[in-house]
Amino acid sequence: MPSDSTAAFGVPASESHGDEPVFLSRREARAAREAAEASSLAVAGADVVPEIPVASAATSAPSAYIARSVALPASAATAAPRALVLPKRVRRHPLRAVGSMLVIGGLFAVAGLPAYGQSTLVSDQVSTVAAAESSIAAAVSAQSLTVSDDLALPELERDQFAATSPQDLELIRQQAAVASANALYAASGARDLGDDYPWPTAGNTLSPLNYYFRQCTDFVAWRLNRDVGSYSAPFRWAWADLTPNGGDAAQWKSAWESNGWTVSATPVVGSVAWFGWNNHVAYVKQVNEDGTVLLEEYNYIALSYGQRTLAPSEVEAFLYPPGQ
Repeated sequence: MPSDSTAAFGVPASESHGDEPVFLSRREARAAREAAEASSLAVAGADVVPEIPVASAATSAPSAYIARSVALPASAATAAPRALVLPKRVRRHPLRAVGSMLVIGGLFAVAGLPAYGQSTLVSDQVSTVAAAESSIAAAVSAQSLTVSDDLALPELERDQFAATSPQDLELIRQQAAVASANALYAASGARDLGDDYPWPTAGNTLSPLNYYFRQCTDFVAWRLNRDVGSYSAPFRWAWADLTPNGGDAAQWKSAWESNGWTVSATPVVGSVAWFGWNNHVAYVKQVNEDGTVLLEEYNYIALSYGQRTLAPSEVEAFLYPPGQ
């Protein structure tokens, strides 16, 4: 026959000695109460609120604490006792964590293997291609071709184009320079002023009069020839006729004196205005009513035609036309 503790709590209790009460710990009491509540829910019509009486101090053992007991419904006393199953805590061994880390590291190592394998494969392919190219090159170099002496070659014909020689290039450059000079001369208005010099854009070489193009001496020699009607070679008055002992303008006065031609301080149209100190000569185009003279000249402004009006006193000497 079950003891009072068994009827009260529905769980087996330790042996009792006579009327001595059985004391349960709090954990055992809580487990017994939960088991009783579960059993009471299984019984139909059970609607009993469990009571938890506290034993009096008079009936207690000589212990220093008060025992607590749990009262169960009467219907629960007849129910079969049910064992309380608690989950069991599983303790993991430390070596299992080490093993997991080794497994994860191995997975990463295996994942990296294809990349190295692919790199090796590409290197092998490159080596294979290089070896094939070397074989082809060796085969080509080993071939030889023999051309017969009787082989008739087609006759080559020159087309209508020819290479430009250095002389042609120089001529083209000179023509371009002349064209540019002509454009500048036309824009200067010298022709409108009365310049009739035949070579206004010529280079720095000797003219047909044997003076240098566009120098003051060559222009004045041209005007002396024009005034006597000599417009082409052989000119009446060239260097050998005017100043055979030198071509500088500073030598013209002495050449006039040696030839016995007139040297004067009075200007006349067609005479030569001589500036010995400036190594320059000009042509007297006009003597104005006020006594000033209108001069035409070249190279007073560098290699260009120009006109000036001066007083006779500003001119060192006037060289009359040859023969006068």
